[in-house]
Amino acid sequence: MNKVLIVEASDSDRRLMSALLSNVGYEPIAVGTMEATKDAVAKLPPGAAIVAGLRFSGGTAKELVNWLKAEKKDFPVIAIVERLGDTDATDVMEDHGAVSVVQRPAIDKRLPELMKKYVRDVDDVIFTKGGLIHRQSKEFCEIEKVIRQIASTDVNVVIIGESGMGKEMIALEIYRLSNRSGNALMEIEAGSAALVGKDNPESGRSKTYNRIKGYFNNTKGGTIIIKNIHLLDFEKQSVLLHILSEEHPDVRVICTAEPELLEMVREKSFRPTLFYYLRELDIYVPSLRRVKVDIPIIADYYLQHLASEKGEPPKRLSASAVKLLKQHSWPGNIRELKVAIILAAQNVDGSVINADDLTICHATPIMKETLLLRDENEERCRIEDAMSQAQGVKAQAAKLLGIDRKTLSYKLKNYGMG
Repeated sequence: MNKVLIVEASDSDRRLMSALLSNVGYEPIAVGTMEATKDAVAKLPPGAAIVAGLRFSGGTAKELVNWLKAEKKDFPVIAIVERLGDTDATDVMEDHGAVSVVQRPAIDKRLPELMKKYVRDVDDVIFTKGGLIHRQSKEFCEIEKVIRQIASTDVNVVIIGESGMGKEMIALEIYRLSNRSGNALMEIEAGSAALVGKDNPESGRSKTYNRIKGYFNNTKGGTIIIKNIHLLDFEKQSVLLHILSEEHPDVRVICTAEPELLEMVREKSFRPTLFYYLRELDIYVPSLRRVKVDIPIIADYYLQHLASEKGEPPKRLSASAVKLLKQHSWPGNIRELKVAIILAAQNVDGSVINADDLTICHATPIMKETLLLRDENEERCRIEDAMSQAQGVKAQAAKLLGIDRKTLSYKLKNYGMG
């Protein structure tokens, strides 16, 4: 059951629309003021819709639409008007503000019809954002198993992996499968100026506390996804730690981070105590160069998706194209692979993409990692990656790996890598 926010000045009309929507399977939330609307919007789950009268206490439907745009809240607004020909009805539709208008006398019939069109399930919303791409590597099969195991719990999770590996999609999948999926979902970028929230000068607390605390208040019973938690500055770390350790909010926190977070914790530039509150469980996402068996599957996913959007048969990769894709180290991971595949599909006239049709960037950043090995498979992958980045120059590859050239030569011979 998904939620519909009703913003209406008239008590009787709020009751009427609430009863109408309840009877057809929706969960209405009715408010009568702009202030209450803003609070309610913060708690809406993905896929919800808003029904608003043209005027209500403290605001108008058009002002509400403009506020939603400014806050980057992607909820469709259906405006209730007296007559379709009124100037106000036209005004609220300008610049694609409200998605539709309904005459008040036609509420009984039109409102349920529009709900079917604009209210969506959480699953559908997450899929349109780019759902999980199911793959065959044992590493990713294990990740999917862990997701299913922890989704039904309330533990906080940190998802660690390089940029471009779809960590946010894993976070959304945990939310989708959880028992909180019908409740509010808030996504926050830790390194962005958008992490400001709403201040309350009367609280006697710092602005940073008020703003971060506001996120938790607005997401009570729901989930907060904090992207790139390693970019959170020390002051915000301290506030977040206080909220989690002292106030124990009814909010699940899922964080994404790049591997440097672990180094920051060791160096204490990221508070270790906060890390362990956030990382009750973790998921490690291996880079694409370590799961090359997944490359053709991911590439085919984007070819299928692009073909579906265009309404035409999907193109396919030749053996030479697959070989070239597997040879590249993909420092930008899935994000980089997606661009290469879409570019090739758009520029090839036929149905087959060959190696010559692929445009692959070779301006590759140097890895900042040493050969801190956990098993032979990982060691081999890192050596292959370093040799690829160094274009076969052993001295440069050894430098990337943090070992001497003699040791690298021994390992190459040991693994039969020439």
